[in-house]
Amino acid sequence: MKVLMLNGSSHINGTTFTALNEIGKALNNEGIDYEIFQIGADAVRDCIGCNQCTPDGCAYTKDNVNEFIAKAKEADAFVFGTPVYYAHPSGRILSFLDRVFYSSSKTFAFKPAASVAVARRGGTVASFDVLNKYYGISQMPVVSSTYWNNVYGRNENEAVMDLEGLQTMRNVAHNMAWMLKCIEAGKNAGVALPATEREAKTNFIK
Repeated sequence: MKVLMLNGSSHINGTTFTALNEIGKALNNEGIDYEIFQIGADAVRDCIGCNQCTPDGCAYTKDNVNEFIAKAKEADAFVFGTPVYYAHPSGRILSFLDRVFYSSSKTFAFKPAASVAVARRGGTVASFDVLNKYYGISQMPVVSSTYWNNVYGRNENEAVMDLEGLQTMRNVAHNMAWMLKCIEAGKNAGVALPATEREAKTNFIK
């Protein structure tokens, strides 16, 4: 089993990476592989609702959104991590995920996911809430921890001093590993995925 993580920061080895890497190490101890996918510092285009999605994902191909989608198809679970900008997630991770989910939402159905927000001081809970909304509309089980999934620190050197934050990350990993193993046991026991109804579409402006 493999967990795909998304680092929504332009800083490759900063505080968000530190939090995600703590989850990854604990996953490895549970016998589960992980990969941290870096959005990086290059420009990320937002979704314009062009409805030109392809089997590979987004019609716009000049960034790494479709590379992430290809990896997501092979992943068993996800962790999305963001730095906090003005009490909300980074604009780049929202633009990235809008296009990922708009073009490929069925890729994520029934796969567990967790969110992580990292800040110097405030705004983590609001950012955490925003990222979790992608899961709620995509039939994804949400993995919780022993506190909200937040780590504090202005840089990676400060982040490693947030002992409770790092403990929270490890508990996310243990809970995710447990959920993945339960899902695998269910498959082996012949438990089918839930049936999904999609026929009804209600618009409130007639």
